[in-house]
Amino acid sequence: MVLAYAALAGLTIVGFTKLAELAFAYFLHFQSQSFWLPLIWTPLCTVAIVYLTRKFAPGSAGSGIPQVIAALDPKCPVSQRNQFVSLRLSFFKVILTAGGLLAGLSLGREGPSVQIAAGIMRNARRWLPSTAQISEASLIMAGGAAGIAAAFNTPLGGVMFCIEELSKSLEQRSNGLMIASIVLAGLMGISIDGNYTYFGVIHVSDFNLLLIWPATLVILVSGILGGLFSKIIIASLRFNKGLLGYFRIKSPLLFAGACGLIVAAIGLLSNGDTYGTGYTHAQAIIAGSESTSYLFVPFKMIATWLSTWSGVPAGIFAPSLAIGGGIGNAISTTLSLPHAQIFIAIGMAGFLAAVTQAPLTSFIIVMEMIDGHGLVLSLMASALIAGAISRMISRPLYPTLAKMQLSKLPRLNQSKLH
Repeated sequence: MVLAYAALAGLTIVGFTKLAELAFAYFLHFQSQSFWLPLIWTPLCTVAIVYLTRKFAPGSAGSGIPQVIAALDPKCPVSQRNQFVSLRLSFFKVILTAGGLLAGLSLGREGPSVQIAAGIMRNARRWLPSTAQISEASLIMAGGAAGIAAAFNTPLGGVMFCIEELSKSLEQRSNGLMIASIVLAGLMGISIDGNYTYFGVIHVSDFNLLLIWPATLVILVSGILGGLFSKIIIASLRFNKGLLGYFRIKSPLLFAGACGLIVAAIGLLSNGDTYGTGYTHAQAIIAGSESTSYLFVPFKMIATWLSTWSGVPAGIFAPSLAIGGGIGNAISTTLSLPHAQIFIAIGMAGFLAAVTQAPLTSFIIVMEMIDGHGLVLSLMASALIAGAISRMISRPLYPTLAKMQLSKLPRLNQSKLH
């Protein structure tokens, strides 16, 4: 039964990926009809998504990773876990996240994949006998790890994500369950899409000591910007004072529409580069088939921040990878450096590690996504250093947001949170 659910989780993530890609393709089609159409389409869709989220599935707002962490927190009563992880939330997460890409918002689908797969795996517990030695928490952890693995086609990244983010000390029984779930979920994706690397392959050659200093610059910039980006997201989601805070609390739909309008305007200014996940742009600059503006990094950061702040279901993994790649590409272009691909990969690992403060997960995901085994030490150094810089700037993003999720539980349970 559990293995069947793991396979179902993998198939669901594959289907979710296809739906998300189709939704964004439709947005690009709409955009191609008229360059100004997003100025109307994006804010209207953002308002509709926030309305549906607040009315039918408030627990699906945001990334999805904080919800899974909150569900696994010992302070969360078992009876309240469905506030954060359930089949119902998984269904709405699929539809509403795809809707965000149809709107052209700057968001990712990997964080949502964690909540989606965790909700599916959790449902397996209802069919197991009470004597089964598989806890509900173990199923949720296995589902979260499988979601990351299936979304990125990065099985090692799924394992490390579970260890770094979902559980600091896994039970021994959970290890086999987690790995089996990752394998089955990954096999579902491979059986349909093949064993692919999302960003292609980076070949390492002539990486000498002279490139250490510019690589260090990429890491420092990635760490500082990633830490600031994380701090801004935390502060804005906690912010409920002043004019903006009042506007967001009292008029959430108008606030969402305003965010959508600014995201659309940024998309126009960037010639469409900031719309969607950022995968296509990152693939293009790695392949060397496209250059990027120096404004791409700040534009993409602002668009992703506003998409998250608007209240739609939205992940930040994919946009973070695109932003990190933009940092590496901008520095290598400015300094006229060879091997731009290497600096792009280093920037990806560094910025993702700085935002998530999960360095091992970040470098493994990037390594597997680019088949960059020749860059293992460089990516590891980038993630560890950038993550350390971020910790001096910001609190950990997902655990902090998870505490905010727990604070939304009924007053009856508030005493258990302290």
